Amino acid sequence: MRVDAGLSRLLGLSRTAVVTLTEEGRVAVDGHAAGKSDRLVAGSWLEVDLPDAERPTTIAAPAEVVAGLTILHEDDDIVVIDKPVGVAAHPSPGWTGPTVLGGLAALGVRVSTSGAAERQGIVHRLDVGTTGVMVVAKSEHAYSVLKRAFKERTVEKRYHAVVQGHPDPSRGTVDAPIDRHPKHDYKWAVVAGGRPSVTHYDTIEAFRAASLLDIRLETGRTHQIRVHMAALRHPCVGDIAYGADPVLAKRVRLERQWLHARELGFHHPADGAWVTFTSPYPADLAQALDLLRE
Repeated sequence: MRVDAGLSRLLGLSRTAVVTLTEEGRVAVDGHAAGKSDRLVAGSWLEVDLPDAERPTTIAAPAEVVAGLTILHEDDDIVVIDKPVGVAAHPSPGWTGPTVLGGLAALGVRVSTSGAAERQGIVHRLDVGTTGVMVVAKSEHAYSVLKRAFKERTVEKRYHAVVQGHPDPSRGTVDAPIDRHPKHDYKWAVVAGGRPSVTHYDTIEAFRAASLLDIRLETGRTHQIRVHMAALRHPCVGDIAYGADPVLAKRVRLERQWLHARELGFHHPADGAWVTFTSPYPADLAQALDLLRE
């Protein structure tokens, strides 16, 4: 990606601030001054001279008890958790709520020091409004192995989602590129020229107003399931940001999208054995399912 986009994401700065840094000669790539539109490639060495006013003030997640954060499995290399709703994976600019890293710190779990300072040990993420199973690296070896596994798509990620209406066909694949929404910066959308994104779905159960889907991700883009389901005109129930009917959400007493990371499978970093972890539905999603069945 471009220097301005890449450093904006890495440092949590606005693109305007990064452009200013490049114009002042404060950014170098592999020892050479870089412009805002220069391209970054894997393995590049970046040097950024940050003015004191631009230096991040909060990096590490403060230890804090996170209600509902449950450890499904822990060993010397990994910790697998059941993430509750309303919890971010790690600290980020503008987010003041609880985080997975903060919750693990409060439980006395020490994670890998690999990765950017504010998201050490994090090898993948779930949206704040999405619940379910998530793995965090504890050892440096595990971090390296799991990051590569996610990049090479050898991890099996299965979600359950309740979407409005009944997808036709009931089983299929959405292969549509995703990028930032052209008008709303907080959203993502199917955009020509975006990053390749592939979602496989299969209907588990059909209700009068909605359908319960089993979803397997081939890629892992931000908001991928929400964007692809909305593109099919079957948004996740309760996902008002992506066009869901607020009346239906109210009828099933749902205050967020019905989307749950149901199962995660991968080769264990220690011995390569295939392991699978499953998360049960949280109370609000289970209640919505019961109401839909009624």
